[in-house]
Amino acid sequence: MSESSIRRIIHIDMDAFYASVEQRDDAALRGRPVAVGHGAARGVVAAASYEARKFGVRSAMPSSTALRKCPELVFVKPRFEVYRAVSQEIRAIFAEYTPLIEPLSLDEAYLDVSENLRGIPTASATATEIRARILAKTSLTASAGISYNKFLAKLASDHRKPNGQFVIPPGAGEAFIADLPVGKFHGVGPVTAEKMNRLGIFTGADLKQQTLAFLQQNFGKSGPWYYGLARGEDHRAVVPDRPRKSSGSETTFSRDLIEPAEIETAICEMADDVWAWCEKTHALGRTVTVKIKYADFQIATRSRTFDAPINSREALHAASLQLVRSVYPLSKGIRLVGVTLSSFGARDEASTEQLSLALAEG
Repeated sequence: MSESSIRRIIHIDMDAFYASVEQRDDAALRGRPVAVGHGAARGVVAAASYEARKFGVRSAMPSSTALRKCPELVFVKPRFEVYRAVSQEIRAIFAEYTPLIEPLSLDEAYLDVSENLRGIPTASATATEIRARILAKTSLTASAGISYNKFLAKLASDHRKPNGQFVIPPGAGEAFIADLPVGKFHGVGPVTAEKMNRLGIFTGADLKQQTLAFLQQNFGKSGPWYYGLARGEDHRAVVPDRPRKSSGSETTFSRDLIEPAEIETAICEMADDVWAWCEKTHALGRTVTVKIKYADFQIATRSRTFDAPINSREALHAASLQLVRSVYPLSKGIRLVGVTLSSFGARDEASTEQLSLALAEG
């Protein structure tokens, strides 16, 4: 690969973003263990400050577990409108350096700075300047990983957190991941990592020893991807404005619900959240999925794809209610419900009549 063809990729990851915003805006929270989320018995931690992480508090952890680990933990209700506004400020800084920006969430993004708008000679120097600009603008710190592909850049951004950066130069990727546990690979989830461990694959070096045929046999279509990762290979480009595949909302109740009226009220509220996003983005989807978590933590989903996009709040309500009613009568309480819309496409002026017919036939 010639030097001119080597990409210069930066992965920017804000440090404990939600919690850091709350600590920035409330001096009384600084230096204290903070969790963004609802501290009720059935709440879940959305984000944790580094002070809280020292006690083992992590995102997606039940609030009750987090409080057992850290009795001094302070819960703060999330302010997503503030986080989105700060994210837009950060995104505007990125745009001064490259048009190739691929957001992954409000607090992280890939940047391809192979052609640097500011003429900065190296990706490392670019990342340093971007992080300094973010700090000056938002009073928040960011970490950065710099490498020649997305996989390695994302790994590198974790290496010097918080408020640091790390470079994996061309030719060094394979050696960097050789000793890394496969569970640390982005894109290898806990279930896959456990399966790899059962097969004797614990590190990047172990993964590299496997043949392509072996990986395809055991991991199907993902086999070639894992084969490439073991060699530090990732040919994915940074894609600006990647289309969102789904929009969803869910809630955990303070008590188990058994009455259909209460459950359906919650379903409609979740559908309203989803529809608000649809109106904002002008996106319409054809697939509705309802998620249910029972009192015993068993999860059930019901999904249906329609011929035409759902083009009104009322239609989304009707589809969601139709799906949740398929689990009646209930033999046990429900602790969580969620609604997700996917299979996005363009607006269809004729979709109302088609959707009404589809719902009537269901």
